[in-house]
Amino acid sequence: MFNDLSSPLDFLATRRSSRPRDMVEPGPEPAELQRILEIATRTPDHGKLAPWRFVVVDSAQRARFAEILHAAYRIDREQPGKLEIEAIDQFAHQAPTLIVALHSPKTSSKIPLWEQELSTGAACFNLIAAVHAHGYVGGWITGWAAYSDAVRDAFGEAPERIAGFIFLGTAGTELTERPRPEFDAVVSDWSGG
Repeated sequence: MFNDLSSPLDFLATRRSSRPRDMVEPGPEPAELQRILEIATRTPDHGKLAPWRFVVVDSAQRARFAEILHAAYRIDREQPGKLEIEAIDQFAHQAPTLIVALHSPKTSSKIPLWEQELSTGAACFNLIAAVHAHGYVGGWITGWAAYSDAVRDAFGEAPERIAGFIFLGTAGTELTERPRPEFDAVVSDWSGG
């Protein structure tokens, strides 16, 4: 069983994201979404800088989001194919709820930018964990749009960057396991020398 809420340890041991394209209604209600976002902000943050922001894209704004994606995509590809256009539309409209996570570095701070980036990643993970703890599923993805200045400019401005698009909803298909690293390949004991 994935996202087992019977205990905190069981939840952490079974946490599994969902593919946004597989999510269906319902998504979190407004009060739940506020709580999820409040939990997301309870993250490690050296210097108390909050080097991240979350922008909720309401379902009524998904068509406008699709327009922004299409315009940004055409900056480098003047004649996108039919499948590319369909993929952009599908991306913009998938899952009931969409949150754009922005890394918002505080460049005047003495806190290293790397630590601020780590805090942004932790905030995004906290958001995903809070979604799952509320009984929904979430998926944090990037792709070309996360690296597009034109898309970023719709939500913020440089030096901000899109840390990801976080889609929320209800699982429309059964979650399956994904490959995980072999324990010994990623964990070792330090020999001291």
